Amino acid sequence: MPEDHSATGRKHDPVTLDASQGPAYPPMPVKTVTVIKVGVVLWAIALIVTLVVPALHTGDRDWWPWTCVAGLVLGLVGYLYVRRGRGNAAGVE
Repeated sequence: MPEDHSATGRKHDPVTLDASQGPAYPPMPVKTVTVIKVGVVLWAIALIVTLVVPALHTGDRDWWPWTCVAGLVLGLVGYLYVRRGRGNAAGVE
């Protein structure tokens, strides 16, 4: 229930009342590591598809496989970041 601050005449939602700590959201129903793993697998599949289908890596599309490689590398960096518990990812499984 929102709190009434009569000095300002505004009602504040308790979720966003303390801006110094940021909003207090409920935990995600899906684990962050699972989301990252699925993303890395999807980038790996995309890389395989772009390498198997010649039309997807020749001509003007010669950069498509490198996009998949970048997605894989950044996904792995994100996975390591989350697994080590750095920053806001502390305690995430």
